[in-house]
Amino acid sequence: MAKPKKTPRPKAQTPKGFTDYFGGDVTERSAMLAKIAEVYHRYGFDALESSAVETVEALGKFLPDVDRPNEGVFAWQEEDGDWLALRYDMTAPLARVYAQHRNDLPSPYRRYTMGPVWRNEKPGPGRFRQFYQCDADTVGTASMAADAEICAMLADTLEAVGIARGDYVIRVNNRKVLNGVMEVAGLSGDDKAVERGVVLRAIDKLDRLGPNGVRALLGEGRKDDSGDFTKGAGLADAAADVVMGFMDAKRETGAATVVRLRELVAGSDIGAAGVAELENIATLLDAAGYGPDRIVIDPSIVRGLGYYTGPVYEAELTFDVQNEKGQTVQFGSVAGGGRYDDLVKRFTGQEVPATGISIGVDRLLTALRATGRIGTEAHGPVVITVMDRDRMADYQAMVAELRGAGIRAEVYLGNPKNFGNQLKYADKRNSPIAIIEGGDEKERGVVQIKDLILGAKIAETATHEEWVENPSQFEVPRGQMLAKVREILGV
Repeated sequence: MAKPKKTPRPKAQTPKGFTDYFGGDVTERSAMLAKIAEVYHRYGFDALESSAVETVEALGKFLPDVDRPNEGVFAWQEEDGDWLALRYDMTAPLARVYAQHRNDLPSPYRRYTMGPVWRNEKPGPGRFRQFYQCDADTVGTASMAADAEICAMLADTLEAVGIARGDYVIRVNNRKVLNGVMEVAGLSGDDKAVERGVVLRAIDKLDRLGPNGVRALLGEGRKDDSGDFTKGAGLADAAADVVMGFMDAKRETGAATVVRLRELVAGSDIGAAGVAELENIATLLDAAGYGPDRIVIDPSIVRGLGYYTGPVYEAELTFDVQNEKGQTVQFGSVAGGGRYDDLVKRFTGQEVPATGISIGVDRLLTALRATGRIGTEAHGPVVITVMDRDRMADYQAMVAELRGAGIRAEVYLGNPKNFGNQLKYADKRNSPIAIIEGGDEKERGVVQIKDLILGAKIAETATHEEWVENPSQFEVPRGQMLAKVREILGV
């Protein structure tokens, strides 16, 4: 008789496209988000935590297939036949929340939100299926002051988390201007939707392909270094000239850029409206003291999402970093957004103007680490070692005293038999101090304090004689324990 097969053990591995975040990463992210929230709150925005799960119908971009929703979201079908999905961004849930609660919310409604989103996409280096976003939006006003405020708030936010002025720039454009350019270039109308899509994607690749590469994609197409050919939009030279002129419209000042854009969209009503909105935003930002050292009008910014209807903006970090190949490159974009006046209309049937920004939390954290603004190794808790199991109450009294003074501390809860293992544990926890009280110390009313930070420094260079003296471990009266710990920690 054959032996029954053993059930294989599950593999202890993170699913593809996901990652685990440990103490330091979580602490750094929380600290950064707290600084961002402080700026948002100062601007009058209220916090919102919406459901991580939405109906596929509410998400709108993806609809059920025969067996499952289209690729892009993590979704499942309920017993009653409804499809639910994890949110893929923070904007679609906001549209649902506002439509559902609009009678109870102020108008305009300013909200910010922070949390994970999920995308069912192929993972790759630096590309995860779960990642954090931090959004701020104003819903219910068509005023360009809302867009100017979002840009100003984004500038203040970057500086609040440690990105110095001069190390970033916020670029502002308007999709209406781009639509006007398309109209002038003969690309308006439903019958030109495919060509417009090719043109938009080409413009979005300007940083990577350069003017010549984009020009090729506007025409017949482009062959890359590997020999792969990408079909172009097939524009005539005159139409391609209009599009290239649009991307090259940035001038030394915002006012000069606006003048050039007005020339390019001459004859297009929607293009003229977009230029007027850009001019309005530039005037408002200038009045508030946000000059071209922080925020600029830049026609090369188009943003990829199709729901943008007006101003669009992107925050770019301008300092150099080393990429995976060891090449020196600029860090690039960490935030983007724009105006989306049609998104809430899906629920209400009425146009509800809205504008907002989304910060890529993981990218911004990476930028701060790359420049040394965060990432210094945080200290762990003070560790109370256990010399006598029967005196655990004494050790708990010590740790309670430290915690009561606001000092992070813990009692060693492993097997206390091997004292060396307790110190190894403290090292692994990156603890700054270990406290020792054996029977002899208890009887004499003292404790031994081991300064682990100083001890590590001494160990790097000390001679044997210096190590024997070991000034990093000393004895103090039990009543002075808290004061001495505070002195070492500088608190």
